[in-house]
Amino acid sequence: MIIIVKKDCDKKQLNNLTSWVKGLGLDTHISEGVNSTIVGLVGDTSVVDIDLINSLDIVDSVKRVQEPYKNASRKFHPKDTIVDVCGRKFGGDNFQIIAGPCSVESEEQIIAGPCSVESEKQVIEIAQSVKKLGATLLRGGAFKPRTSPYAFQGLRASGIDFLLEAKKETGLPIVTEIMNVNHLDLFKDVDLIQVGARNMQNFELLKELGKTKKPILLKRGLANTIEEWLMSAEYIMSEGNGNVILCERGIRTFETYTRNTLDLSAIPLVKEKSHLPIIVDPSHATGLSKLVEPMSMAAVCAGADGLIIEVHNDPAHALCDGAQSLKPEQFADVMSKVNSLLPIVNKKVD
Repeated sequence: MIIIVKKDCDKKQLNNLTSWVKGLGLDTHISEGVNSTIVGLVGDTSVVDIDLINSLDIVDSVKRVQEPYKNASRKFHPKDTIVDVCGRKFGGDNFQIIAGPCSVESEEQIIAGPCSVESEKQVIEIAQSVKKLGATLLRGGAFKPRTSPYAFQGLRASGIDFLLEAKKETGLPIVTEIMNVNHLDLFKDVDLIQVGARNMQNFELLKELGKTKKPILLKRGLANTIEEWLMSAEYIMSEGNGNVILCERGIRTFETYTRNTLDLSAIPLVKEKSHLPIIVDPSHATGLSKLVEPMSMAAVCAGADGLIIEVHNDPAHALCDGAQSLKPEQFADVMSKVNSLLPIVNKKVD
């Protein structure tokens, strides 16, 4: 339910209204616009007397929200939410590029490649490479959820240490995936915590992340609807953390020519339903490096607020998802074409 308050309403009356609502056991979310103020009611609104609220002098109208998600709904928050990750802003007219390897395989790999002699510098070199080509954040999986228990599972805490060293040298904020709520302490210095597709409905994890103020990158589950995805965002936001960035990474369909099916229609639909920024992962969506460029361009045109792209110095020998990873020179081509499209959709890399 939302209460639309008249322009230039008395602040004391507004405080009295919100106090009364909270007395009913509900939470409130206030969004101040140019012509009106919107008070969103979160909780069981069946206890609210709409006629009584409508009779108040400061109230313009009262409307029930049909969607089960409240905090994530654009009706509660008409303006686009801007999520700031160390000065890199997601949402509005901002556009961000997250790039790096699927997994942190070794200090040598993450920095430069198997040909490097100075292993301690290699993570820095790969970070510098993607930064030079236009990336604004560095990605890399320290914990890797794999279908097979025998596949490479990531370097865990050591992987985060390598990413932090790259951040120290390049200034790129780091993005990496959390899999278990018990690992939360290890992520205290991670700038953007990713919740992967397999954990989109790990509700206990989402609630704990909601108690932090960390920006969260929430990927869509491989077989989840947009409403279920937004409800997962609601779990995080209901605990007080509004710094949520959504990521469309493809859904499972009957198609076998691609790893998943990239649902580009989700971008404008999410923007209609929610105020949260949304980015696209063309690497995991298609599973094929040759499709990353056209899908990146399509995502820009569909209104995405950013991209997360896998870049590997030696895809042929990657321990995880090498087939979908770009070489740095391929990433350079993608960035050139993406940058040419951004002015057309009124976005900029800042």
